[in-house]
Amino acid sequence: MSPGTTLRLALAGTRTDTLRVALTAISAALASVAVLSAATVLAIRTPDSGDDPSLSVQYQSDLLQQPGLRPGVAMALLLLCVPVLALAVQCSRLGAPARDRRLAALRLAGATPGQTLAVITAEAGLATLIGVLAGAGIFLGGHRLLDRRNARGELWLPTDVLPPSWAIVAICVTLPVAAMLVGALLLRRVRVTPFGVTRQAERNRTPHTWPGLVLVAGFALLLGFAPLAEWLGERAGTASEWLVYLVFFAVPLAMAVGVIAGTGAIAYLMGVALRRWGRAPSMLLAGARLMADPWSGSRVLAALLACVLVGGVSAGYRAQFQAMSDAEWAADRLWTEATGEPTLSGPHRDGFYLNAMNLVDLAVAVAVAITALALLIAAVDGLVSRRRAYASLVATGVPRGVIARSVVWQVLTPAVPAVLIAAVSGWMITRVLGREVTAAGVQGTICTVDGPICGDPVAGAQYLREVNIGPIVQAVPVPVQGLLLLIGGALLAVLVTAGISLLLLRGSTAVEELRTA
Repeated sequence: MSPGTTLRLALAGTRTDTLRVALTAISAALASVAVLSAATVLAIRTPDSGDDPSLSVQYQSDLLQQPGLRPGVAMALLLLCVPVLALAVQCSRLGAPARDRRLAALRLAGATPGQTLAVITAEAGLATLIGVLAGAGIFLGGHRLLDRRNARGELWLPTDVLPPSWAIVAICVTLPVAAMLVGALLLRRVRVTPFGVTRQAERNRTPHTWPGLVLVAGFALLLGFAPLAEWLGERAGTASEWLVYLVFFAVPLAMAVGVIAGTGAIAYLMGVALRRWGRAPSMLLAGARLMADPWSGSRVLAALLACVLVGGVSAGYRAQFQAMSDAEWAADRLWTEATGEPTLSGPHRDGFYLNAMNLVDLAVAVAVAITALALLIAAVDGLVSRRRAYASLVATGVPRGVIARSVVWQVLTPAVPAVLIAAVSGWMITRVLGREVTAAGVQGTICTVDGPICGDPVAGAQYLREVNIGPIVQAVPVPVQGLLLLIGGALLAVLVTAGISLLLLRGSTAVEELRTA
């Protein structure tokens, strides 16, 4: 099979196949813009001042000015690719039954398994290449259009630099190649025959319980971290410090893995609960579907939980910074009340860390919106792929309203406990840092009288008074409002996507769909 024939077969198909290629290209465009933006942040040139690098004062944001903070900004941009990749994976599954029939027809016409694999990977690579080129064009156009300065001549964004040419070319080449490799990897257990597409590992087993055990272990490590650190602190030695660091990093890792990898188990358990305690027919239908295939949409739900987990961590850190800020202001207020003068060091709070958390929250909101789009595609694909079963239910007398409610139950039931666990887990990760913060005290010498006598070291000594405001301990509050907004926003996104997908229910449950092969 020649390369030209492979490309023609990869782009052939119905409107659903065209939509799949278009959505995959859009996902690739979003990913390329995020990666190119991260490369731009890393390409900022920092002027040297002696042995220490100075600030890049041409930017308005401290996150871009300080060279030590720019890698964190680049990492946050790269993390935005996680929901985008989930969207791309879900888009690649759109219209899978029709594509499977077309691949089986190719095999029946004499194509080899390797050639059918080449057709699938070529479709993924070509769609990604189109999206990457479009994303590069959007990035370069936005780089010119967003070149704006404020009244002080500072740039809002790093539009004065571009990544090296080799980096741009490497990104535009690496993303399509990676898409082709991932597509081939996902098809390693798929066997294309002239009689259809089969999978060597059927998903008919009960989900594993190890993610729940990992999550419980993470909670246990979290609760025991403070006593362990205190106990090890009494013993000197490098081994004790390394053990504390190991536990410090093992806690968030265990909790993140447990939450994200446990989506299938959560769906199965909620299906069991619906089948056992549900009374409405819609609940029983949803429970049976969740038990039959708990992995349906688990990849997209896992991406949503990753976003919620990061949002919970952000809410926890915001509470930490706010508590520290309040403690520093309390120390300043006590100094002013004791001396009648402002603090010698000036205000402690400049809002930098809180503004940085605002950017993190914005990134989480964007990621949730992208994941909601992937959830919508997953819900629509589920309705389309099961339209014959739904049409059979309608033909036997089941009202469409019951089926609609069952779809909502099926989507929302696993999402509610999973989102709650993810948000609380993300917040509890920050509790490793401590439940209290301590602000340094304010101390200094003041003169109790006015006049030039205070400048005399001999005569003014009797009027000098030492004022010492001890360290201020502030309890870190539970960010109830932030967690509720995070949980409510994620569940609202899930509910909205489920509601939009139901617009296709009437067409998918028509009696004519019984003739669908």
